[in-house]
Amino acid sequence: MKSIIFAVDGREDLLCEIIIELGKGVMQTGEINTEQFSDGEVCADFITSVRGKRIYLVSSPNTADKLIQLNFAIDAAKRAGAKEIIPIIPYFPYARQDKKDQPRGPIGAKVIAEMIENRGATSVITFDLHADQIQGFFNIPVIHMEGKFLFDRYIFELYRDKYGDEIVLCAPDAGAGKRVKGFRDQLRSRWEMDLPIVYIDKTRAKANVIDTMTIIGEVRAKHVIIIDDMCDTGGTLCKAAESLKNAGAKTVRAITTHGVLSGPALERIYEAKESGVMDDFVCSDSLSIYGRSIVVEQGVYPQATEFITQISTAKQIAKAITATEEHRSVENLKLIN
Repeated sequence: MKSIIFAVDGREDLLCEIIIELGKGVMQTGEINTEQFSDGEVCADFITSVRGKRIYLVSSPNTADKLIQLNFAIDAAKRAGAKEIIPIIPYFPYARQDKKDQPRGPIGAKVIAEMIENRGATSVITFDLHADQIQGFFNIPVIHMEGKFLFDRYIFELYRDKYGDEIVLCAPDAGAGKRVKGFRDQLRSRWEMDLPIVYIDKTRAKANVIDTMTIIGEVRAKHVIIIDDMCDTGGTLCKAAESLKNAGAKTVRAITTHGVLSGPALERIYEAKESGVMDDFVCSDSLSIYGRSIVVEQGVYPQATEFITQISTAKQIAKAITATEEHRSVENLKLIN
């Protein structure tokens, strides 16, 4: 009895790539009807029968409507008799709210986890959480796929084909230090690369506004790769790239798992690349950039895909699905090319 996979919020592109990675005939794709009514309410109902089946729901609910839609899909599957309901959430929403930032504030990531679990999800597959402790907000199994397994080949190819030992990994803030060390360890164990790490110490004047940046480590005449889990407005990232170039870096690239790219982010990245401040911006397809463009001058509309490099999460997600289907270790599958 084959499991069924659905695209809940229009990510048929990612679903197709996952199916290709899984191999022909491994997984059945199902149909789900999702719509938004004139008053703004959303709905989700299954066209394909799910009774007694294990089902996967692909969704990156980065808006309130998509989040409600995912919860409705889980509820609908439960009421339709699905045996197992496994949301695949490449971009986990509200992940930055992993603790109380204010004395009387919420823990947003925990609220989202409880919503998904209480609706009837039996486990969750997600990608590169902002904070590892978010897994503890669930009382169901969480398969956490990490960015270091997705981007390590990109770094290795730069090392092999262009820059060799002149590459330096960069943590853009103190919170990214653990993530960057994970990348270094992955590169060392898989590709036998031993790269140094530099850190950027930054202070904020207010939210999304950087006051000062201090580089800890040597970047002069080096090829620097900034590594972070997400890029929102792009201000911090572009300022970090500028600081690194001013400190003598030959090239600066940025790898960020989740391209949130809100507000002026696309314009900032485009300008940084055009001015030579940033040599490449790389993100995953946990959030789609297709169809997004900017206005440079009258009549010129560069597409985001023209100046941003996207790497697919499909292979890593397929490994998580394979581990679930075959009752195998996810950790062992992560190491397979």
